[in-house]
Amino acid sequence: MTWLNAGSPFPDLTVDVAGHGRVSVREELAGDYGVVLIYRGSWCPYCNAQLRAFERARDTLAELGVKMIALSVDDEATTKALVAKLRLTFPVAHGADADAVSRATGAFVNADPTYLQSTGFVLDPSGEVVVSVYSSGAIGRLLPEDVAGLIRYIRQSAADA
Repeated sequence: MTWLNAGSPFPDLTVDVAGHGRVSVREELAGDYGVVLIYRGSWCPYCNAQLRAFERARDTLAELGVKMIALSVDDEATTKALVAKLRLTFPVAHGADADAVSRATGAFVNADPTYLQSTGFVLDPSGEVVVSVYSSGAIGRLLPEDVAGLIRYIRQSAADA
């Protein structure tokens, strides 16, 4: 299992985004700060809450130059229904290969049924990991307020240097 620590390049995952075809996660986020949210599935209330929170923080994060993408093992129809239900405006990918994503990112995999546990990454504009958050169960995940605070801190530190 690969753990992505601060400074690690984020792997070049290619995913199927509901309603938009295949995209490279790195290319989708290139040039901006990025948030990658790996969520357990549309059935998970904690994941729904996290995705809703990031949608509510969309304007604040956009002002800070942050783009987002989420992914799960859910099928396309389930993902499209979740996007509509939560009114998500950022890309949400479906049909992720749990084992391949785990090998590339270190995300934990639930065996039966097979799905990825919540995992989050904040990337810098060059695609390197700034912070990673790994969960082995339902709780423990990135929050949009923490991401916004981190980006503000990074920018202020750079300005002060």
